Amino acid sequence: MNLSSTANNTNDPQVWSNLKQAIATSSGFDKWQHSREVAPKLGPKANDHNDLKLESCNLPPAQESKLDDLVRSYLRETLETLAY
Repeated sequence: MNLSSTANNTNDPQVWSNLKQAIATSSGFDKWQHSREVAPKLGPKANDHNDLKLESCNLPPAQESKLDDLVRSYLRETLETLAY
């Protein structure tokens, strides 16, 4: 894979969706949420990220938007921490 094909794939909504789901199921994201005492209301399995399946996790649009916002905040704060 060359660099230009990688750059083109970053605009693919499916890539962001898969990345977002992978981040949401990570232990780092879970610890971040608990440290902020922010629990997304994404449904009955909202706090059990290990049960989310990347291929089958189809959240309603409002819940997908909440997850999107949380993941973006997590990434922003993580990058800010790493920048120090």
